[in-house]
Amino acid sequence: MGRLSDLFAPESVAVVGATDREGAVGRAILENLQADFSGTIVPINPDRDEVLGLECYPDVERAPPIDLAVVVVPPPVVLETVEALGEAGTENVVVITAGFSETGGEGAKRERRLREIAAKYDLNVVGPNSLGVMSTPVGMNATFGPENALEGSISFMSQSGAFITAVLDWANEQGIGFRDVVSLGNKAVLDETDFVREWGDDPDTDVVIGYLEGIDEGDEFVEAAREVAKETPIVLVKSGRTDAGAQAASSHTGAIAGSERAYEAGLEQAGVIRANSVQELFDYARALSGLPEPDSDGVAVVTNAGGPGVLTTDAIGDSTLEMADFTDETIDRLSEAMPDEANVYNPIDAIGDADVARFAEAIEIALDDPNVGSAVVVSAPTAVLEYDRLAEVVIEKRDEYEKPVVTCLMGGARARAAEEVLREFGIPNYFDPSRAVAGLDALARYRDVRQRSIDEPETFDVDRDRAREILARAGKREDNRLGVESMALLEAYGIPTPDGEIVDDPARAREVARSIEGDVVMKIVSPDISHKSDIGGVKVGVPDQEVGDAYEDLVARARNYQPDATIVGVQIQEQVDLEAGTETIVGMNRDPQFGPLLLFGLGGIFVEILEDTSVRVAPIGEGEARDMIDEIQAAPLLRGARGREPADVESVVETIQRLSQLVTDFPSILELDVNPLVAGPDGVQAIDLRLTVDTEEL
Repeated sequence: MGRLSDLFAPESVAVVGATDREGAVGRAILENLQADFSGTIVPINPDRDEVLGLECYPDVERAPPIDLAVVVVPPPVVLETVEALGEAGTENVVVITAGFSETGGEGAKRERRLREIAAKYDLNVVGPNSLGVMSTPVGMNATFGPENALEGSISFMSQSGAFITAVLDWANEQGIGFRDVVSLGNKAVLDETDFVREWGDDPDTDVVIGYLEGIDEGDEFVEAAREVAKETPIVLVKSGRTDAGAQAASSHTGAIAGSERAYEAGLEQAGVIRANSVQELFDYARALSGLPEPDSDGVAVVTNAGGPGVLTTDAIGDSTLEMADFTDETIDRLSEAMPDEANVYNPIDAIGDADVARFAEAIEIALDDPNVGSAVVVSAPTAVLEYDRLAEVVIEKRDEYEKPVVTCLMGGARARAAEEVLREFGIPNYFDPSRAVAGLDALARYRDVRQRSIDEPETFDVDRDRAREILARAGKREDNRLGVESMALLEAYGIPTPDGEIVDDPARAREVARSIEGDVVMKIVSPDISHKSDIGGVKVGVPDQEVGDAYEDLVARARNYQPDATIVGVQIQEQVDLEAGTETIVGMNRDPQFGPLLLFGLGGIFVEILEDTSVRVAPIGEGEARDMIDEIQAAPLLRGARGREPADVESVVETIQRLSQLVTDFPSILELDVNPLVAGPDGVQAIDLRLTVDTEEL
């Protein structure tokens, strides 16, 4: 393991604030440690000589060497205690005490000081406001929870201490065991990224699971989780889901790609399997910790009950899996082995009088089929079926064919007895067929995570100096928003734009229009007017002789709409044939947790109506740029649906990557919309641009 190994396998644990007072947290932690911990327990309390039969020390300085200290003292004393631990050479500290950033004001200041002390002494600090930590291999329960964990191979972290106590109470009844358990608390020092890295290095952790309310450093978490997920599955419940459009933002991208979309994109890119409920969290974890990966998505269903078999089939249809298409040989073998009344097609219905021998034969034939990657055994209890024997058959056939098998042995006490047998061999039993299928689905999704390749972002030859100069203009203005007057920013990064210029008088407007072949498009340029077309601020197909009058009209319309608006001028632009291409949007919203969140989708006037978009956390490579295109429902339009000439998709892929590089290179860009980006047979053209800049970052 890594730098946190002593946190989970200490030889000595001190409880600073230990007491024998009934109902005190310091007593509860000490009692939990005394229950199973084989190492040295060191109570520290200046008012006690002995606590619960153990010698008690007055302070850290006079205590023996400490590998892990659990701090349960009043908030004003925490900082001096942690500093004393650092001076004494203790490396691992769990701060149980609350009263830090969660209370604001003085508590927030206290937490900042705690971070400073941890940095000074290079301390691993869990909390503050933590329930504590557990590690079952060494029998350590350094929490004040009422339950210890059963031993297992799942490592579990949670931002909610109450969630841990509830989960452990439930998990003990279900026979689900854990390796390490951590209550993250306020995450002042150690956070979810640290524990993902640690457990990724631990060969005895088969699955990492967690309940998170937020991720503070999303980009670091994605980097760490992506590496760990190659070998160890990560399953998370993330609470606090919000409407993606609820975030206040001035751009299309900001409105559509809100914080929840950022979490969805970031966790998916990290290879994290996301659960939507506590039940799913553990259903997935049980499958991932005990079963092999399926080599295909085909699922065989073996049952003695038609209704549950149909429910299982429906659940497979709702998942990423599929019902296996049996070979002719398999169907012939089943026809010979099963009664005439049985169904030998998938799902296999061995009918209600099926005994263990008939189930065994059906399971064997199904698993022997090359089109079957996994199987669900579904059964209702009958007088002729011995569940404990059926459990043994499932274990035997799983081992023989090395394919994942889950069971849905429905019932009460009879099913629980069989479930205990199955659990010992890593096979989960679920009462509901849909949960059994969800477990297999998690296995298939994790297989895909392990198999996918991540392209390194390409570095294009761009003009960063020119881009920097353009962005610096925002620092010289009262408003931090830029529009089409900054189209040169896209040109600096190799994104094609139509010929044109922004002018501030009618005469220059006519000159520019004459230099452009054909009619032109004219747009009012004002940082105060976002939706130019809504006020008649756009004129399309203007011939040379009408450009001067059109200029005056556009300025007048803008003045009438908003008299105090800043009018930069009028953009004269080459007219692009929108009918010959597809209007798309490429944008970015800088998420506070994950950083630059890229968006691609159907653009023009449809972007906010249809919201047909995909998102990724930048920077991204070519493969992810292609995935962004493929994920939108309008993707067939780009590829030439219904007789349309196909767009140059390669130029769209490149544009997404170039924009990814731009927003990664310049953290000062908070929001950016290229809408529309017209994708045609001969390439792309960025028609319009809006962006918001953080002037303090320039």
